[in-house]
Amino acid sequence: MAANTDLLAPTVVHWGALQLPASVLVSVAVSLLLVVVGGWLGHRLRTAPGPLQTAVEGLVGAAEGAVEGLVGEQSPRVLPFIATLWIFLLGANLVGLLPGLESPTRDLSVTTALAIVVFFSVHWFGIRASGWRAYLRHYLQPSPLLLPFHLVSELTRTLALAVRLFGNMMSLQLTALLVLLVAGFLVPVPVLLLHVVEAVVQAYIFGMLALVYIAGGMQAQVHATSSGD
Repeated sequence: MAANTDLLAPTVVHWGALQLPASVLVSVAVSLLLVVVGGWLGHRLRTAPGPLQTAVEGLVGAAEGAVEGLVGEQSPRVLPFIATLWIFLLGANLVGLLPGLESPTRDLSVTTALAIVVFFSVHWFGIRASGWRAYLRHYLQPSPLLLPFHLVSELTRTLALAVRLFGNMMSLQLTALLVLLVAGFLVPVPVLLLHVVEAVVQAYIFGMLALVYIAGGMQAQVHATSSGD
C-alpha cells in the first residue's frame, strides 16, 4: 500500500497492473465485518436478553421510532435500508481510529456513491408508495414550469449530501493531525473522543437526511393531490 503525500488524494493499493483506492477495500472490509457481526448477534438472541442484546435492542428501537415518525406505516419497508446506512456509516467513520487505516468516508468518491444510492432509493420508495404516475406527477406541481427547478433541486441536494459528509470527515482528520503535530501525543484521548463523537454525529445526520428525502418522496402522491385540489 503506497501512501499519498497529498492529504486530499486517496491512498491507492497496487496489485500489479490493478490499482484500487484503499477506501474501496476498507468499505468492503467494513461491510463484510458488519455482516459477520450481525450474523453472530442474530445467533445469540435470547428470550432473557443480556447487556449486549439489551443495548442492541435499544438502538433498534430508537431507529424504529425515528423512521416511524417520518414515514408512519411504511416504516417496515424503509427501516432496513436506513438502519443499514446508519450502521455502515458509523463503522466506516470509526475505522479511521485504527492505526494505519483511513475512514473511507474521507474519500469523495465513497460519499458520492452513498449519495447516489440515497438518490435512487428516494425514487424507488416513492414509486412503490405512490405509483409511478402519481410520483412523476408531483414534479409538475404546482406548475409544470417548475419542473426544471425540481430536477435541479434533486441533483443539488444529492451533491450536498456527498460533499457534506466528505468535508466533515476530511476536516476532522486534518484537525486531529494538526493537533497531534502541535501538541504531540499529549492529547490523544481528547482527539479520539472528538473523532468518536463526530463519527456518530455525521452518520446520524447523513441517515436522517436520507430518511427525510425518502419520506418526502413517499408523500409525493399526497402533495400532488393537495396541489391538484
